[in-house]
Amino acid sequence: MLLAVRSAVALYRLLDVLPVFDGDERIVTRFALVPGSAFDVDALRALEGAGARSVSWDEARASRYDLILTASPKGALRFLSGPRVLLPHGAGFNKALAEEGTPDLPSGLDPHYLTAGSEPLAAFHALAHGDQLDRLAEHCPRTAARAAVVGDPTLDRLLESAAHRDTYRSALGTGGRRLVVLTSTWGPESLLARRPCLPGELVGRLAHDAYQIGLVLHPNEHSRTGAFDLSRRLAPALAGGLVLAGPREEWAALLVAADAVVTDHGSAALYAAALGRPVIGAYDGGRELVPGSPMDRLLAGVPRLTDASGLEEAFHAAGAVDTRGFADAAFARPGQALPRLRDRLYHLLGLRPPALPVAPHPLPPPAAAPRRPSAFAVRADVSGHRIAVTRFAPSTSEPVHHLAAEHPEAGLRQVQSAAVLWRHARPSSPAPHTDTWTAAGWTARILDEAPGCRTAAAVLTPEHCLVRHRSAGLLSVRTAPCGNDTGRVLRPDPTAVVSAVHAWLGSTAGSVPATLVCDIGPLTVRVTVSPAGEADLRHEL
Repeated sequence: MLLAVRSAVALYRLLDVLPVFDGDERIVTRFALVPGSAFDVDALRALEGAGARSVSWDEARASRYDLILTASPKGALRFLSGPRVLLPHGAGFNKALAEEGTPDLPSGLDPHYLTAGSEPLAAFHALAHGDQLDRLAEHCPRTAARAAVVGDPTLDRLLESAAHRDTYRSALGTGGRRLVVLTSTWGPESLLARRPCLPGELVGRLAHDAYQIGLVLHPNEHSRTGAFDLSRRLAPALAGGLVLAGPREEWAALLVAADAVVTDHGSAALYAAALGRPVIGAYDGGRELVPGSPMDRLLAGVPRLTDASGLEEAFHAAGAVDTRGFADAAFARPGQALPRLRDRLYHLLGLRPPALPVAPHPLPPPAAAPRRPSAFAVRADVSGHRIAVTRFAPSTSEPVHHLAAEHPEAGLRQVQSAAVLWRHARPSSPAPHTDTWTAAGWTARILDEAPGCRTAAAVLTPEHCLVRHRSAGLLSVRTAPCGNDTGRVLRPDPTAVVSAVHAWLGSTAGSVPATLVCDIGPLTVRVTVSPAGEADLRHEL
């Protein structure tokens, strides 16, 4: 069996289908790169990383295969010998590119791509929805005669993974925050092309303890730009905690984990809608979106984001829209794609399928948590023993109480300007010779070396810090976990608690021990401040 791959996104779609052959030693897979795409570099890299066996294009053309799977009708597929199967690519036919094929017609409906001479290119054309079959019959009736609705394997994989949402959010370090995911397709009308500053603006404007921002880019954009330039372009936002999803599986895990999605006209948002996630439109118009398509109807029915300042209002408005109804126009037969495909593919192979049931593979957790910001501009409102803390990026224009920074990870200028400096305890070193600060020693050193610093804090555990204040001295700060009606236990960032204690100490002559109530993002926690004990002072960092 040959998998004919033209781009990374086409490869990823094929990989979502391969579980139909799990456990069958009769099936031997080979991959071939179909020449002609500007986005094939990452496909090669992904194949090498997976340990897949590839053949050259010349070898693929010279051989005959029992089955050929592809997720794109483009390229010289007509030169491949064997029954060809065209699988779903994207969530419906929502985009048409003027410079390719028939004007105003998506490639999945275009006879220019779907026929070889007068005959259909594929022996079987798999579709996700009956409306797609009707549209295919209108534009390419011979191909429609060989098509059938099976559902969408990628959607089924997301649905299979929905139960893993907590795992994904834990891997992302989301906590009690709202995860808002931006999705951008590729090309000149994409969100990233039209609004390249939006990810950074949202990270800089929104309260860090209330919102987490993710970014899902079309695999073509990853291939076109490359990881190095993407990291460079997005560096300020990444430093502020932006989550940049990988193109293979992480994008889908982020949609499962999300609380809302901000989208252009790319079809990723339809998958989010199928999961019931609120959707916010951010497409600025153009020629690519097909009128009346599922994506067009979705964008017409959800709130629109004009700039970063309107995100919170749009977030609340989006929650009132039932997005699943829009997704129903793009996806049929949820949960059935792989069994239906297996029947079709084994029929073409002339084989009896294995007796084992077939199911999608759940998505793995995101590979790496986002970077932890090393500095915050902190607003702190103190009312007796209650403190409300709101933390922003240091570049914010919001009025703030103080700057807090991690030593030494923050930049020199931020460390020198910070009223609060903190450090996290690190795991024990396996090296035979070590040199380690105690919490008391490190905090004393910081106040000696940084005259502008009023509070130095050693974060010992997620619930316990040693704080040294210039006036109040050495204090133990303990945060009680926050429970809610669902039985979940939530904890705020301990460095936000340090800022709350710093603000309280600077605004009151209250005595210690004391119990404070701290409002941090969506959480309200109780914090006990007491004189530090000997064990706190000796805790090794």
